[in-house]
Amino acid sequence: MTPNRSRGFDRHSLNELGMLSAVVESGSFVRAGEALGLTQSAVSRAIARLESRVGIRLFHRTARAIALTDEGRRFYESVAPHLAAIAEATNEAGDASTRVRGRLRVNVDEGIAQFVLTPRLAPFLEQHPELSVELAIRDRMGDLVGEGFDVAIRFGIPEPSALKSRLLLRTRVITCASPAYLARHGQPRRPGDLEKHRCVLMRDPATGSHFGWEYIRDKKVVPVNVSGQLMVNGSGPLLAAVLGGQGIAQVLELYTRELVADGRLVQVLPEWAEETYPLHAYHHATRFMSAKVRAFLDFVVALTREDSPGEAPRARRTRREGPEGLP
Repeated sequence: MTPNRSRGFDRHSLNELGMLSAVVESGSFVRAGEALGLTQSAVSRAIARLESRVGIRLFHRTARAIALTDEGRRFYESVAPHLAAIAEATNEAGDASTRVRGRLRVNVDEGIAQFVLTPRLAPFLEQHPELSVELAIRDRMGDLVGEGFDVAIRFGIPEPSALKSRLLLRTRVITCASPAYLARHGQPRRPGDLEKHRCVLMRDPATGSHFGWEYIRDKKVVPVNVSGQLMVNGSGPLLAAVLGGQGIAQVLELYTRELVADGRLVQVLPEWAEETYPLHAYHHATRFMSAKVRAFLDFVVALTREDSPGEAPRARRTRREGPEGLP
C-alpha cells in the first residue's frame, strides 16, 4: 500500500486514531461504531483512510473477525500510549494537580497476585480513591496492547518487545518441605537424595509433564530426576500441598520467606540454592505515561524493595520460562 504523502497529521488523523483504538479495544467495527455512535461503514472508511495515510494495512479482515496485522500491531503499540496520554490530559484540563483515576488493568501471574499484590494493595487504593485496579491472572503475558492491559508484572527474562521493562527484584529458587514430612521421611542431604522422596510437581503447559529440577552450587549444575503422585499448575495449590505434608517442592523464596521464618516450612539443601528468578514490570515504552500507571509502578517498586532486603547469591543460571515454570 502506497502512503498518501499529500495529507499530513490533522484533526482528522486524530479522529481516525481514536477509531483505531476503539476497534482494537472492542474487537470489531460494529462494536466500535456502537461505542462511538457511528455506523460500521463509517468506522471502516475511517480505518481505510488511516491505512492510506500511514501506508500499511492495519487489519486482516474476514467475514467473521478482524485482527491486527504485524505492522498494525507495531503501529498501535507506538500510538496507543500517546492516545491514552491525550485522553488523560483532556480529562485533567483545568486541574492543577495530576489525578490518579480510572481503571488500571494489570497482567500478573497467580503467585504475584496472591502472595505479593493483593495482601498489600489496601493502602494504595486508599491513597487513590478514584482508581480501580483489575488484577488479571494469565499464564503468559501475551499481547499487552491487544488485550488492553496498562501494566504487567511477570517473572522471567524479557523477550524483545516494544514494551518498556524494569527489573524489580531477583528471588531465589529454594526447596522446601513441612516439618511433619521431614520427620516421617528424613532430610535430603544432597540433590540426588530427592529421587527417593515424594515431590510435588509443577505442570509444564507445553508438554503436559512436569518441569525438571536442577540444583546449582558454584559452577556445578546437578539435574535431578524427581517424581511424585501430585502435580499442580499454580503457586497456591503447590504451597498448600507442601504445607499439608504432601512432599517436597521447588518454590520461590519471595513466596515462602515468612513460612520458613515461622517454621511452617523448612528449607532443604540451602547450600544448593544459588539459582535466581527475575521479576519485571512492563508498560508501554513511551515518555507519555498516565498518572495511574506511574503511581502503580512507584507502588510496586517500593513494595518489591521491601521484599528484597538483602542481595541474593549471584546465580550461575537464571530461568527463562515464565511463572508457569515455577510457582
